Amino acid sequence: MTNSTGPVQLLRAAERPATAWRNGGGVTREVAGYPAGSGLDDFEWRVSLADVGSAGPFSAFPGVDRVITLVEGPGMALTVDGTEHVVDAPFRPFAFSGDAATDCRLLGGPLVDFNVMTRRGRATAELTLATEPRPLVVAAGTTVLLVCLSGTADLDATTLARYDAALLTAPAAHTLHPAGTTAVLTLRAFAG
Repeated sequence: MTNSTGPVQLLRAAERPATAWRNGGGVTREVAGYPAGSGLDDFEWRVSLADVGSAGPFSAFPGVDRVITLVEGPGMALTVDGTEHVVDAPFRPFAFSGDAATDCRLLGGPLVDFNVMTRRGRATAELTLATEPRPLVVAAGTTVLLVCLSGTADLDATTLARYDAALLTAPAAHTLHPAGTTAVLTLRAFAG
């Protein structure tokens, strides 16, 4: 473990454009993706926040593993390949396959969810939710993405407001002090 801090790329929520869904049920704001500039058909990993305003089917993402986490709102019932899963507790990740036919029913109104998608066999993501101070070590060959989901978070000497993110790509040691809940994603992409 080193005591040096590497470069931090700040990704402010206010600078994130909203993209309307094809079905009109909400908007998505991409937090980060790899490779940079990739679209929905060629990303290795993609992380976003979505404002969900109405019920409807999810887009299919063949070959993609998905994790969805309720951030605010009353929640939703996801029917994944015919089986209903209630996602109504904030900050409790739910994993499912992008190959599955998935439909969403809102449980009482609009919501915000946090989405992590990785292309199977090409990338992996390990998601933890931090509510207490902790050291962060970025290992060689990994990327760490922090997304402040509630409250604020201090990363070294930088403060993240709600929905702000920090992308850490260089091997280094950092310190995270969340005052709320911060998603900590350790991402690995594989050559192929």
